[in-house]
Amino acid sequence: MKKIITIMTLTLLTFFSLHNTANAYSYGDPNEEKIAEAYKKMVVQLDKKPPNFTETEKIYNTVKEEIDQHMGPEPSKLIKENLEKEEKEELIENMQKILALNIDRRLSGVDKNFEDYETSKRLLAKGHATYQSLSPVIAEKDPEMDKQIKAEFDKALEALGNPGLFGVGKKEANKEAFKQSKKIIIDDLQKEFQTQNFELGHFNVDQEEESTASEKTEWTDLSNIKNWLPLIVIIAIIAGVVIYVIRKRR
Repeated sequence: MKKIITIMTLTLLTFFSLHNTANAYSYGDPNEEKIAEAYKKMVVQLDKKPPNFTETEKIYNTVKEEIDQHMGPEPSKLIKENLEKEEKEELIENMQKILALNIDRRLSGVDKNFEDYETSKRLLAKGHATYQSLSPVIAEKDPEMDKQIKAEFDKALEALGNPGLFGVGKKEANKEAFKQSKKIIIDDLQKEFQTQNFELGHFNVDQEEESTASEKTEWTDLSNIKNWLPLIVIIAIIAGVVIYVIRKRR
């Protein structure tokens, strides 16, 4: 009987350990980062011959409210001017600046909500998803900068720590390490896209944290039954073994 209990304990610990190892330093599902997705669709329209500015404007309007709300009116004014004058290159460049600002916005949200692991991880995932849209642009101009920014995103993710599952696999967060990575990322983006021309402090982080807190990354949502299924199956198997052994001894 003692052997069975030992095996059961080790099995459960292994399950928790594997669960945390698999998810500790993955960004998870950020859902859709709408501004980055809009940028990619806009570029497709602008690369047509001739560029389709009408469709490009329609796509931008799907994210305009969010941009205005969190970044102020200045970015949209520039985009509107580019659309009216049909300035393809300037429009793409200004959209890239908006993406850089969006990364700043997301990382600022992480900074403010650092103690809330789920919110911070989701915001960081959205910032990382935004950078994936910018990465080819930076890599073409400065491959080393691209490598550095990617590395700092990974360091920022590690700095969030890991609350573990029921305390198993817990790793303490390091806010100072996160701030260092954030500074390097933002400094590089400002240098590349000259985003200091925009009002970087105009982020409505309070509304952002409210909407993000209501979103749970799928693997950390313990109310989702499918996250419990592996554990339920393991317990059922072990319980069956225990009952079989007890009956056999009788």
